[in-house]
Amino acid sequence: MDLLTGTEINYYFVCKHKLWLFTHGINMEHNSDYVDIGKVLHEKSFQREDKEILLDGRVKIDFVKNQLEIHETKKSKAIEEATKYQVLYYIYYLKKKGVDKVTGVIHYIDNHSKEEITLSEQDENKIKEVIEEINKIKLMDKPPAKVKSKICAKCSYYELCFS
Repeated sequence: MDLLTGTEINYYFVCKHKLWLFTHGINMEHNSDYVDIGKVLHEKSFQREDKEILLDGRVKIDFVKNQLEIHETKKSKAIEEATKYQVLYYIYYLKKKGVDKVTGVIHYIDNHSKEEITLSEQDENKIKEVIEEINKIKLMDKPPAKVKSKICAKCSYYELCFS
């Protein structure tokens, strides 16, 4: 099984151009106020939990409760599909490591809501397809074409892509 990061899964759903840049060592997140705000929210939320559980040096889960419940914290639902598949990937990854019956919870800080996630057979098949597609993107000589969307303006890669 190819070992990806949750960030790679997330970026696949957000922007394949950004994914290629990121996987080729171009990281713009250090320049982003939005990323800084997200980091502060992550640090201030759920302070009693042991955070940032790193598996195999690549898979980083925000925190775990009740041994089989993984949690991911996000500022908003702006990239909800990407976040959902990031958590599904974590569940899939743990299942491949022999850990069954794992569930996920996504916490959205801005509206104090949460979403519970379970991995279906359909989700598992989609994750397998996404892993294949990410590996193809990583092997490309040039990044996929840029696609401007409403979330681009808040992206840490915006100036690199559109200036």
